[in-house]
Amino acid sequence: MDRVLAVGIYMADRPSTVAHVSLCLASARKYDITQRWIAIAPNGRGDYSHPMTSMVISTPEPKFPLLDRLLADAQDFDWIIISDDDIEFEEGAIDRLLCLAKSCDFALCQPARTLDSFTDHPLVQVLPGLTARRTRFVEIGPFICIRRDAAELLLPFGEQCRMGWGLDFVWPVVMEKFGLRMGIIDGVTMAHRIRRPAEHYSHAAAHLDMYRMLATRPYLTQEEAFTILEIYPE
Repeated sequence: MDRVLAVGIYMADRPSTVAHVSLCLASARKYDITQRWIAIAPNGRGDYSHPMTSMVISTPEPKFPLLDRLLADAQDFDWIIISDDDIEFEEGAIDRLLCLAKSCDFALCQPARTLDSFTDHPLVQVLPGLTARRTRFVEIGPFICIRRDAAELLLPFGEQCRMGWGLDFVWPVVMEKFGLRMGIIDGVTMAHRIRRPAEHYSHAAAHLDMYRMLATRPYLTQEEAFTILEIYPE
């Protein structure tokens, strides 16, 4: 049975679906999943009693360096899952998602977004009639799966990638260089409608971090990245 490390960050003082996501992960039957969550509880406020909580942060810190703290032993797992705290799945989604990722040979993937979800990039929305698509783009959130061989290339994120903006244009360059495939799983969808993305931090600072990172690393343009290379019909 493959070992999976699932990590995430939840806002203790705001509505979230962390309990639902955690239950979906714990309900997987075909994979051995270890969960680690960080609670952000500003000045100690909010509910951070979720039993899978590994750490409580009382002052806001950048997301991806926090995730690195939970991923120090990522090499010991077959898959890494990184989740936000405001998404919804159908029953059995995690088993189906990882099984489809394996059958499509995707080393980096994510479930498609439901049509009623908040969406920045239309490419990630579900396409009815498809099981999956091989793409040159997997968004940095709100839920991603990284196979061990890809994790060796993409982790740790590093201090420079504070909120992760722009990583999804760097990743395909790395993946293609090493002959790894990535894609979107339409056969499993997630709803992202509890909170609007990027509400709780500075867009200007995130953009500046992104420009600094892209100045030092090869990346795809949006036109290059938003490409479907192969489809898998139902």
